[in-house]
Amino acid sequence: MIIIVTGMPGSGKSKIVKEFERRGFPSVSMGDVVREETAKRGLELTKENVAKVSIRLRQELGQNAVAKLTVEKVKSLLKKSTLVVIDGVRSLDEVGTFRSAFPDEEIVIIAVHTPPRLRFERLKARGRHDDPQTWEDFEERDWKELKFGIGNVIAMADHMIVNDGTKDEYDKRVKELVDRVLTQH
Repeated sequence: MIIIVTGMPGSGKSKIVKEFERRGFPSVSMGDVVREETAKRGLELTKENVAKVSIRLRQELGQNAVAKLTVEKVKSLLKKSTLVVIDGVRSLDEVGTFRSAFPDEEIVIIAVHTPPRLRFERLKARGRHDDPQTWEDFEERDWKELKFGIGNVIAMADHMIVNDGTKDEYDKRVKELVDRVLTQH
């Protein structure tokens, strides 16, 4: 089984990924794939360089470029595990790439929704190199994600989780969701 976790930046995707990992299932981050490719090209890991490489990859390999680069990682993980989590799918093209590459695997999409203001505050606090520090940067990043088609992936999700409360409430919701996914599928 392949679990695709999607959601806007700062929504809480990594908490879901970590819960699957805690239960012994491996994961692949599509963002890490782009960061690896940026480093391979000898570029410093800045927001601008990662964005440029992300665009360049799509020019070189098509709109589903990052998914294509992720397929091999997923294949090797599926040799050792019955379930692999993919973090950061942004378009239905990418979902289609995984469905084509793994026709015999059940693919389950989990989407996280968090209100924009809450995501902005969390991203500012997180402090990763590519996190926005102003509301304008935040909105620009959201528009970029939406142009990639992330909203369509969220709309096609098999499971939706809302992250709008306390950390403890979300932790509880995540554990319940992962339990449900593992028993239903």
